[in-house]
Amino acid sequence: MQLIINTYGTYVHVKDELFEVSLTKDGEKQKHHFASQKVTSILMSKGAALSTDAIILAMKNNIDIIVFEYDGMPIGRFWHSKPGSTSKIRKQQLESSLNETGVYWIKSWLAKKLENQIEFLKRLKSHRPASAEQIQEKIDLINGIKIKINELNGSKIDNIDASLRGLEGTSGRVYFKVLSSLLTERYRFEGRNFRPAKDPFNAFLNYAYGVLYSRVEKVLVIAGLDPYVGFMHRDDYNMKSMVFDFIEPYRVYAEEVVFKLFSAKKINDAHTNKITNGYSLNAEGKNLLMQALLRFLEEGKIRYNGRNQTRANAMQMDAHQFANQLIKS
Repeated sequence: MQLIINTYGTYVHVKDELFEVSLTKDGEKQKHHFASQKVTSILMSKGAALSTDAIILAMKNNIDIIVFEYDGMPIGRFWHSKPGSTSKIRKQQLESSLNETGVYWIKSWLAKKLENQIEFLKRLKSHRPASAEQIQEKIDLINGIKIKINELNGSKIDNIDASLRGLEGTSGRVYFKVLSSLLTERYRFEGRNFRPAKDPFNAFLNYAYGVLYSRVEKVLVIAGLDPYVGFMHRDDYNMKSMVFDFIEPYRVYAEEVVFKLFSAKKINDAHTNKITNGYSLNAEGKNLLMQALLRFLEEGKIRYNGRNQTRANAMQMDAHQFANQLIKS
């Protein structure tokens, strides 16, 4: 299980070799206990506290601890100090960022991202006959952009970087315009926006992406990869560049979960707070999203290499496959 600590003032410490979570709810003090053997990770928003005893217990049991901003963006995490893999993978990763191997992987991830978004739109189309023609038109546009990405030639990312970003940006505008048009008028939005989100949909999506960033970083590290050595994003972010590269095919997970919450009318004004120049999720909204997203990642099954796998497991296997291919390249 994952411990998700969203409530301001919550304190996590250790009692009798168990994680004890202390909080005040509706004016009453509550305490909950969790065995370390059953916890896989601890996700904490700002405003909560964690004892060093809890950190040590987590490290001894290989439990990941991630600290988030209020909008879901991961700030940092606690890792065990022991190295988890050979340095050969990281050396090859750095070399690949400068040659045609990096080009191959970036094109593959972006093309897969568009392919996954197309498949999502096809599923939406099948349940919305009144909008089928409009959705199909956008599917055709995105598919054409995917073909252009695959056709780009270059021995280094720098040679095709501008073209990739232009194509990806155009595709994103088309894709999110379709999603917006399929929502009730109250929750339609004008494209993607970030910190702060200018509408409830983007507030939910930004938070979901933030959680997904932390999951992607974890699968990369477990596979022996360096989250900071990216291919396309290496010059644009003074941060975990490979996370931004590798996440592309999986962004649709966050998009599908958030869209379904809105289209099923499970979200209302009580789930967000109006802030200066935008919106943010409150505790109720975060809990609703986290439950839906974690179910989607860890319980729902997809067909992967001929077997039924959770999406979380498939992400991890993709990371291992990527690492193995780097060593062979």
